[in-house]
Amino acid sequence: MFDGVARRYDLLNDLLSLGRTKVWRKAATSIIGPKSGMRILDIAAGTGSSSRPLADAGADVIPLDFSTGMLAAGRKRHPDLPFTQGDALALSFQENEFDVATISFGLRNTSDPLKALQESLRVLKPGGRAVVVEFSQPTNNIFRFIYLRYLMRALPAIAKKVSSNPDAYVYLAESILAWPNQTGLGALMAEAGFEKVQWKNLTFGIVAIHTGHKDGPKS
Repeated sequence: MFDGVARRYDLLNDLLSLGRTKVWRKAATSIIGPKSGMRILDIAAGTGSSSRPLADAGADVIPLDFSTGMLAAGRKRHPDLPFTQGDALALSFQENEFDVATISFGLRNTSDPLKALQESLRVLKPGGRAVVVEFSQPTNNIFRFIYLRYLMRALPAIAKKVSSNPDAYVYLAESILAWPNQTGLGALMAEAGFEKVQWKNLTFGIVAIHTGHKDGPKS
């Protein structure tokens, strides 16, 4: 499915999110705090839009994705980044390799989110952090009602007009509805073994950025 939408993926995301993706990405980059000497694994990196600002800040970033189509589009746009094919459920890295493992809008697309979180924990250095950017649930009841109507009605309708694979965006809406809220994802991260789990809501809770630490001294 992602191979089929790779070419226009970033453009459509900006359109369907009403331009908020750049704001969310900037917030995630700020929380990660990339700098020279920091080693970051960007899981489900897609075309590299989440990896680019991390690399530009001087961090050593590995963009990883399961989709060959996404990787091909990413390599074309960012030929200097070391795009790597891999499975979030079975990362091909040793334990204690990374200062930060991040995944943006990809955790809910895995078949086993708990396993994916456990794998992220495994490859982190002691004291390292996971930063998970994912759709969540608006905290205001009125806004939540409006948002859910957009997801189930407007978003699929727009996708049918502008996407060659509108079914992918029907899946997007359905996967968001089925995904845990902020507290639920926080509990899942704690179950995976992360400590000091916390989150920050963006755009009234449409998106939340969760962070968790691996036990041990700060890397």
